[in-house]
Amino acid sequence: MVSPRGELIDARVKLRHLVCFLEVARLKSVVKAAAVLGLSQPAASKTIQELEAILGVDLFDRSRRNLMLTGIGEMFLRYAGASMTALRQGMQSLAHANTAGAVAVIVGALPTVSARILPAAVMHFTAQRLGMKPRLVTGPNGYLMSQLRLGDVDLVIGRMAEPDEMKGFAFEHLYSERIALVVRPGHPLLARATFDIGTISQFQVLMPPPGSIIRPVVDSFLVANAIGPLQTEIETVSDAFARIYVRSTDAIWIISEGVVTQDTQQGLLARLPVDTTDTLGPVGLTTRADTPPDLPAQLFMQSVREVVLRCINPQ
Repeated sequence: MVSPRGELIDARVKLRHLVCFLEVARLKSVVKAAAVLGLSQPAASKTIQELEAILGVDLFDRSRRNLMLTGIGEMFLRYAGASMTALRQGMQSLAHANTAGAVAVIVGALPTVSARILPAAVMHFTAQRLGMKPRLVTGPNGYLMSQLRLGDVDLVIGRMAEPDEMKGFAFEHLYSERIALVVRPGHPLLARATFDIGTISQFQVLMPPPGSIIRPVVDSFLVANAIGPLQTEIETVSDAFARIYVRSTDAIWIISEGVVTQDTQQGLLARLPVDTTDTLGPVGLTTRADTPPDLPAQLFMQSVREVVLRCINPQ
């Protein structure tokens, strides 16, 4: 077997070697470890000697009454223990995932990705026929991050939160996106030869409410473009309401472009010709830093990566 770094992993190292090593290290005794493992003392001793011969090092200091790990043994213990823990978690995850009717992975999704990549990611995940059922939870960023912190969701997909909200979390950047200003087709502003960003204050504007993940970005954008307090502002987190309202009125909707990409591609909504490059922000996967994702979560995350690679970041 060859490692990702091109180095050979000695095929002579078997699972029984690692199991026996971990028990001897834990109990500091070959005799006690043999009893726990259902082996004879000579068989346990031979297993440890085989492992040391394969690795070419002494793992235990045999000069004392109790077996103590050498410095190299202590180092190997960390890796052997992590490997066995990962294997055990993987087996438990598969067993749980194959339980009839059980939910294998709970995914928190912000509106940023719910319309753009989440449907394709779910299709990719379920098409593999892994027998793992996903559950999707949507909501504002603060709610989803609290659910992630409590362990009630396994991962969150969406725009990265502010730094002070990311403590204890790990973020994997997938792509970047900006905000968009969208209106109905045939909106009066689309007919003007030149567009003045200041004219949006003459219309109703649908805004993300305070506390939403992109509200600080929107506020900064408005300030940078010298747009003062809006005369008629409607705050909403409901994409369903915003779509219907904007298509029925002359209101302007300020939202992450990922939420309305499909709408604009299908001609249901139109983007105002505004440069929003300065509002680019990272979108990706957020997980807990203290707990590695289990196997179903890792497989779902891989489906998300595949969709992003194919649809958003094609080679």
